[in-house]
Amino acid sequence: MADRELEPRPVLSIPPVEWREWMREHGHPAYRAEQLLEWVVHRRGTSFAEMDNIPLVLRRLLETWWVPLATRVAARDLAPDGTLKLVIECLDGRRVECVLMAEESRRTVCVSTQVGCGMGCVFCASGLNGVERNLAAHEILEQVLHARNALPAGETITHVVVMGMGESLANLDNLIVALDRLCSAEEGFGISQRRITISTVGLPEKILKLAALDRRYHLAVSLHAPTEALRDQLVPVNHKIGLTAVLEAADAYFAQTGRQVTYEYVLLKGVNDRAGDARALADLLTARQAHVNLIPYNPVAGLPYDRPDPESVTRFREILRHSGVSVTVRKTKGRSIDAACGQLRRRTAGVLDPSLESRS
Repeated sequence: MADRELEPRPVLSIPPVEWREWMREHGHPAYRAEQLLEWVVHRRGTSFAEMDNIPLVLRRLLETWWVPLATRVAARDLAPDGTLKLVIECLDGRRVECVLMAEESRRTVCVSTQVGCGMGCVFCASGLNGVERNLAAHEILEQVLHARNALPAGETITHVVVMGMGESLANLDNLIVALDRLCSAEEGFGISQRRITISTVGLPEKILKLAALDRRYHLAVSLHAPTEALRDQLVPVNHKIGLTAVLEAADAYFAQTGRQVTYEYVLLKGVNDRAGDARALADLLTARQAHVNLIPYNPVAGLPYDRPDPESVTRFREILRHSGVSVTVRKTKGRSIDAACGQLRRRTAGVLDPSLESRS
């Protein structure tokens, strides 16, 4: 391993085996690697100075070449319902979002995989400026750490949903590295794969690749429309993919993993929330082992879409239910803090002092 990079490297950018090698190369016992990672992953360490069971000479050496975290919380917003939204700033100044949601014993963090998004869904704030780059595995991991660090002492993350900014499967390789570490009892939080959900707009080749990796992550497909024409309108990438190919890939994922696929469906007033839309969706899914998660839209400033009336949501749900389709309506959380993906990042663009945006 090279002794020095042009810029300090984040601790989580290399795996434990390489940390043990680095320690030996620099005249320190390999177990110091475990102590270092214990501080960052489990003891909420954000500076080398506080790592008091590591010798001072080693801490000074680490400060020369490494940083505990490559990201920082640039802004935060706390909703009355307890939902906490964080704007995370990377070393290059780019920003993403993650959200911490607490309900009963669950502590769920929603993480991003890209800066921006290239899928172009017309109702989403994440992709208004396109995609800038993929996040590295450690940048995905660190979102979970920042969310966990916001919890009271003794509490930790129980569930992870990959539904933040970006198309998850467009950054599949880095995502899997991050999730594998989170699921590892030795390297991460020991979270069960069954408590992790990966959301995708539906990239068939990547869905099949994910299925072949022999993981047990839950797959959520962002469908949003029951017909080719309407999906082409709402999810422009569908022009290149096609609804049939998405559904067939999802069927293959279920066959390979045994994990029921969830279909996410954002309800837009007067656009895709009509009774005919519900019946068409029921026709697509009645014969499939699938679940539908209906999501009443969180309006985005500058976009011409509105939240559906409660009566429309109820009607849509009941049509699906009476057709034998498993369905729930997602509980709205964090609406007062721009809960739709990408909104807080846009609102806080240029804000560098977290105190300027903190309401927690």
